[in-house]
Amino acid sequence: MIVHILSAESHPFEWIDITNPTLEDFKELKEKFNLREASIKDCLEIGHLPKIEEFENYHFLIIRSTPPKLEEASDSLTEITDRISIFYGQNFVITTHRSQIPFLEHIQRLDSKSKVLSSSKSLVNTLVSEALKSFETMVLGEMATKLDEYEEIVFLHQKRKPFLKKLYYIKRQIDVIRSILVLYKDIVDYFHLPEYRNIYTQDLRDLFSRTSTLYRNASENTAQLLSIYFNIESNHTNEIMRILTIISVFFMPLTFIVGVYGMNFDIMPELHWEYGYPIVLCSMLGLSLIIYLWFKRKKWL
Repeated sequence: MIVHILSAESHPFEWIDITNPTLEDFKELKEKFNLREASIKDCLEIGHLPKIEEFENYHFLIIRSTPPKLEEASDSLTEITDRISIFYGQNFVITTHRSQIPFLEHIQRLDSKSKVLSSSKSLVNTLVSEALKSFETMVLGEMATKLDEYEEIVFLHQKRKPFLKKLYYIKRQIDVIRSILVLYKDIVDYFHLPEYRNIYTQDLRDLFSRTSTLYRNASENTAQLLSIYFNIESNHTNEIMRILTIISVFFMPLTFIVGVYGMNFDIMPELHWEYGYPIVLCSMLGLSLIIYLWFKRKKWL
């Protein structure tokens, strides 16, 4: 669906927004704005990562943002992020997307006299800034809350198994977003070139640096949580093995004694002792007591 947000007759540039774009939508636009076939093809493909390309009469960008809320079991690029493809020149901007993007709809509702809409470059700079802000909002909001919750589970809860699956998904989400942010660097650097540099491009650069740092910290926290989880599980397993080993040490000599007297040979003088049975039982009890005292002395119990 093609929507004309701003017209060239009443504004310095024309803004066209396309939802769920098809080749048919670009038939007239391709001729009117001299768009390249390769850019249109990239625009229609689903899985592209952020990038910027410069041509003679326009620039082509692909940016990605996070939706207001992520599904808990989301772990792929298309589930974690929404894409906006942007064609822009001095006198036009074409935005294409497949899903509803809140910040894009908000900008579309701005007054035509707003500074954001003063030029095509200002609009694109704002779109990139808002896309980066969506990542910042996600890591400071939903992801931070989840990580705090999972940290509490690791340290305080006895039943931790279901938590591991949830932590895997949030780790996957952070890793995907970090890979996207790495590709945003080229776009941010382009807007920060000397000929384009101003207060808004500096804000964009600061926002990118801040967001990258936040996701790096979140990634490190997630990795530490996983490491702590496995260490706790390993210690728990070691504790079980320690208890089982102690029990086996108690029973090994007792089993040996019982095995000796269970051989049923005729010529075994102890078999005919009147007090042989209670003596063996007392010996076994005394041996267990000696083992216990030895363990206590070594502080193994």
